[in-house]
Amino acid sequence: MTQLPDDQIYLVPLGSGRFELYSEPADDSPADAPTGFIRQPLHRLHERWREAVHTARRREPSTNRLARARDWAVSRVAEMIAEQRTLWSLRHATTATLVCPSNLTNTSGVRDAILARARRHHGVWLIVDGLLLIVSGVLTLIPGPNVLAYYFGVRVVGHYLAWCGARQAMDVTQWSTRTEAALDELAALAGVPRDARAPRVAAIAEALNLPRLAAFFDRVAVPAR
Repeated sequence: MTQLPDDQIYLVPLGSGRFELYSEPADDSPADAPTGFIRQPLHRLHERWREAVHTARRREPSTNRLARARDWAVSRVAEMIAEQRTLWSLRHATTATLVCPSNLTNTSGVRDAILARARRHHGVWLIVDGLLLIVSGVLTLIPGPNVLAYYFGVRVVGHYLAWCGARQAMDVTQWSTRTEAALDELAALAGVPRDARAPRVAAIAEALNLPRLAAFFDRVAVPAR
């Protein structure tokens, strides 16, 4: 997972005193396909995954139970990746900059509370999904792809990487802080209905050069309507 330059992690206000850590990878859609024995297959796999996500989200509801299960699993994994990407990017970070609202005090306390909660959450779900992965192995006796095993397998890997990122960020990463006034406005917009706030949130995301921020904010800010 490619990290932002200088490991910039944004402390995004979500309303009701809630905050979340957020970052974006560099553009992962280069115009020219990579070359090399390892990078070419990885690039093809990545493109197939993007196509699978697009198909799962746009496909008309199917009468085929297996197709519905596959589309549901692909969509859930895509959401999980979006939610956990920041923690994954912190797995090897030794230094990082926390970009926070200019009117927020005790930024380190807020950051550490988020990381502690994330480490606990992903640790618990790592165990739960690991057990469910073992149980789902029974379905290998049924002909056809074991969608449940694939799903829980990906979840196990995702929770493990997120847990590692939270632990690294708490125990090893050396943090610096800078303020960003645009985040103050996001705090005020969190309580505004989605349709009314959308143009301003999009403008803030563009000003911060964070093209996926608007979608993230709409997904997690309250009220989300």
